[in-house]
Amino acid sequence: MWAKFWSFLDDWFFGGTGRGPVDRGPFIHGLSYVYAVVRDLLTRGEINLRAMSLVYTTLLTLIPLAAFSFAILKLLGAGGDLAPVVYQFFSALGPQEAPKLTSRVVLFANRIGGGLLGSVGLALLAVTLIITIKKVEDSFNFLWRVQKPRSLARRVTEYLTLLVAGPILLVMFIGLSHRAIDSAPFRDLRHLPLLDILTAAGIKLAPYVMVIVFFTGLYILVPNTRVRMRPALIGAVVAGVLWAAVGHMFTAFVVHSPRLAIVYAGFAFIVAALLWTYSGWLILLAGALLSFYVQNPAYLRLGLQALELSGAEVEQLSLRVMYLVGRAYLTGERRWRLNSLAAELGLPSVAVAETVLPLERSGILLVTDEDELVPARDLGHITVAEILEVARNRQTGDFNPRVLPIAPVDRLLGAIDEARRGRCGDLTLRDLVQEPPRATLVLASGNGP
Repeated sequence: MWAKFWSFLDDWFFGGTGRGPVDRGPFIHGLSYVYAVVRDLLTRGEINLRAMSLVYTTLLTLIPLAAFSFAILKLLGAGGDLAPVVYQFFSALGPQEAPKLTSRVVLFANRIGGGLLGSVGLALLAVTLIITIKKVEDSFNFLWRVQKPRSLARRVTEYLTLLVAGPILLVMFIGLSHRAIDSAPFRDLRHLPLLDILTAAGIKLAPYVMVIVFFTGLYILVPNTRVRMRPALIGAVVAGVLWAAVGHMFTAFVVHSPRLAIVYAGFAFIVAALLWTYSGWLILLAGALLSFYVQNPAYLRLGLQALELSGAEVEQLSLRVMYLVGRAYLTGERRWRLNSLAAELGLPSVAVAETVLPLERSGILLVTDEDELVPARDLGHITVAEILEVARNRQTGDFNPRVLPIAPVDRLLGAIDEARRGRCGDLTLRDLVQEPPRATLVLASGNGP
């Protein structure tokens, strides 16, 4: 029943599978992105599981993250400026519980930073936080259909840069805002009614602007793929608005719901913190998913479901990928990347990624640190038969099915393999790329013989 319901909505928003996309106007077109995100959140349980897993990770790393940030800021003489950021994280818990949790986190972080943090302790905290950010990256890569994570060297370098630069940028944002408000020109203009209203509105909007900027940075930097600014900003704005709306509703629920305190007694604020953290991660992942759909609208109908290709389609796609990569390498053209290659072939990038991965593992194709695709060997040493063999024998796991010998079937399959090898012969990828175009048959005008 539910499958038919979602299939009906897919056909209505995106058109039937045989009819192609439909044009229902800009409003419905924009609404289709929201529908795709909601559909994936409700039908794909893995997103919810990842949000729950990140809640557990957050509880383990909140104190180390605050301690690491305070240690970095103390070196710059700004050790107490991060408390407003921690308070903003817990602000949805209400005016009573948010200050308590903020003071506890700051107290624990100061104790760790003052008594336990040496060079070894700081290194251990950095390792813990790198593992945590890797978990966030894995979730974002799942939403962005990224098959290959960052290398260890890139992971350590980029994560440490993010951990060091993040607190500094946040404190700079807060400090510059306070300095601008307390500056002499600004104080002289405070008596103006309009400026007073704008100041009050700016102070209220500043936390949400900070959240949107933070989300935009995460959406651009964390996935191991190129995310454009516009899709990241759209996802961050929507996620920031949801964060604010859900935060206000959650605050009203916590403040005006005495049953929560009656049932959970002294643990009520812990339960509320868990629920809010889960909601926050779910909103963050939903924004990342929206950014993906804005940048890759071809996935709107497919969603997060697996894309299955037939054996013939896999063979054809493998040959086309290697032909384009080999031709670019041989002629000195611009090297292909996964997304540009998928756009050239008119396929979702996940299909190309699933084809590239076995070719890379077999030593035929190489993915550089700049995510460019190049042949792993000389084109004259890569045979077409080898490419087809890799495409036909893609491994799906460690399971090896038992082959039941059936003489007639075995003879037929052997004859087919022999015919295939005979047709390919010693044909290499270089031969395939350099093959001249066939002459076109031109019919002479006039009467035939």
